[in-house]
Amino acid sequence: MVTASHIHQNHICWGGAHTHSREHHLSIKQLSAAYGTHIVLEDISYSISCGHTLALIGPNGAGKSTLLNLLAGLLRPRSGCILWNGNDLSQFRSETAYLPQRSEVDWAFPITVRELVEMGRYPNLGMWRAFRKHDREIVDKALETLGLTELQKRQIGALSGGQQQRCFLARALAQEAHILLLDEPFTGLDVPGVEALSLILKDLASEGRLVIASHHDLATAPQIFDEALLLKRQLLAAGPTATILSPENLIKAFGYTSSAQK
Repeated sequence: MVTASHIHQNHICWGGAHTHSREHHLSIKQLSAAYGTHIVLEDISYSISCGHTLALIGPNGAGKSTLLNLLAGLLRPRSGCILWNGNDLSQFRSETAYLPQRSEVDWAFPITVRELVEMGRYPNLGMWRAFRKHDREIVDKALETLGLTELQKRQIGALSGGQQQRCFLARALAQEAHILLLDEPFTGLDVPGVEALSLILKDLASEGRLVIASHHDLATAPQIFDEALLLKRQLLAAGPTATILSPENLIKAFGYTSSAQK
């Protein structure tokens, strides 16, 4: 099992001019989104600095995946803006890495673990630029850090669910992104897989990244994420996860408390 201590031994911040700083700041201002005439997010405002794990929590259709798509630049807002250190986030797409739900990935696609992780370097290469020694070293480091070195020649569909999630995280690390966006990353993982992935995410945040993930398990959320947004089209509550998941807030969002969750 890959654990946080493994990452500590293989620190992923490579030095040079590229560092991960808790002073980096993400601001969402009066953000709204719609699909056609159907509004799915309305007037969301929130700010957070790097160094945190942030959960997006809410019932189905609350806007969790939509907010991730907005942050990833996959969807344009109906109104409002997203700022990164005071500037429009769209100007800094290499700063964000998006990890889709596993159900959205074509695992039969003929690509190896290493080839997928190498894709993380493409934003840094530019048009027609070949891999340099530095790029290969970063890919090697990302594979080693996530415990994938021995699996690097394996086709991605031959991996377990936990290994597949680590593969996409390694791609994000190779990109050297500051903001990691994950859509339901724990879905389908067994208990050891959940524990391993949660340790990895917390350790990545401790290095100065911002980890944002949609999450549906109310019982495990406080152990994995230090901050949370409770969504139901609008922002119902924001702050420390254990505080946000109060019985009063859960009734507003789900109609029941966590103890009554089915």
